[in-house]
Amino acid sequence: MRPGFRTAALLMLVASLAVSGTAATAGAAKPPAVGEPAPDYVGRGRDRKPVNLAAHAGKVVVVSFWASWCAPCRKELPVLEGLQRAGKGHIQVIAVNCEDRDQFVASVAVLKTFTVLFSNDEDRRAQKAYGVDGYPHMVIVGRDGHVISIHSGYGDGVIDEIVEEVNGALLRAPEPPAETHVAPGAKAVAP
Repeated sequence: MRPGFRTAALLMLVASLAVSGTAATAGAAKPPAVGEPAPDYVGRGRDRKPVNLAAHAGKVVVVSFWASWCAPCRKELPVLEGLQRAGKGHIQVIAVNCEDRDQFVASVAVLKTFTVLFSNDEDRRAQKAYGVDGYPHMVIVGRDGHVISIHSGYGDGVIDEIVEEVNGALLRAPEPPAETHVAPGAKAVAP
């Protein structure tokens, strides 16, 4: 091969790889930031049916991604259970296990008295949507379905901060749906 032709071929190859890499990256969904809508799908429940945030509309939802081998995650689960019970119907904690189905089933069997909603994300679909790259990973979602805060790879030192964020989210009145119309002169009342 001639030197000039080889250089041109190499440049074309590099350019095509750069374009294909950009296209692949552009098609990937980026995780939500604070203030943006949270992804709906958060794994599959014990019954293998999809678990979705939409089923908990109007509640503050705490989505926590965890694994049984993660010591901070195991320590956090009882705290999340206490939060679920204290929320008395205004909070839904969804504990998303990120291991294979067999490990999920075994872990949940040990936690059978817990009232948090457990889901399994064996295929990593929810983890990718939420940008999970370490455990524990928690996303607090407001009553309006938008992300209030994101915590990743944290320890005991942020528990008070998380509790404050959840309490703050509970105090915020949910935004009325966009299709709600208030007659002129009438006052809108938050539910």
